[in-house]
Amino acid sequence: MIQISESAQAHFRRLIERESLPGLGVKLSALHAGTPKADVRLEFAEPADLAGDEWAIDCEGFTVWLDAASVKYLDGAEIDFETGATGGQLQIRAPKIKGEAPGTAASLVERVQWVVEHEINPQLAQHRGHVSVQEVTADGVVLLRFGGGCHGCGMADVTLKQGIEKTLLEKVPGVTAVRDATDHDTGATPYMPRDSVA
Repeated sequence: MIQISESAQAHFRRLIERESLPGLGVKLSALHAGTPKADVRLEFAEPADLAGDEWAIDCEGFTVWLDAASVKYLDGAEIDFETGATGGQLQIRAPKIKGEAPGTAASLVERVQWVVEHEINPQLAQHRGHVSVQEVTADGVVLLRFGGGCHGCGMADVTLKQGIEKTLLEKVPGVTAVRDATDHDTGATPYMPRDSVA
């Protein structure tokens, strides 16, 4: 499940002993699990701080509490404490925290949604934009709605054809085309106004 190295356990023990609070342990949880923004939260926890459904990992001298909703995302995580010339650093590797791409047995909608959320939207976020999947038709046409800086952007057509459509056709078998369902005339804060594109 979760591997906690001896050096990480020793590091936690030192910190907990310094606090000298009875029952103090470490709580581990996944923030924004299953998304590109996923991260691990590690914090001290007293028994009163616990919800009661956490999983307990007994270590020598303390307990690591694993948030129940985070279990599937933190399965296989490794916690280590690496000592260097300037001190030490806690390393947490959680390979499943951002979720796992749906397999070929998943629906076309699930596979499209995964690529949009994990590959396309992080790129569009660089220009304060994003897209959402409005519909995936039975014949594989994906209808998208642009938002943020992409809503009303003069480069939306280029982004759609050369970026989004190309990515979806390449990475999601079954997608046949990608269409824009956005009324770009209503975009309030486009990254690049449409009238500035010749």
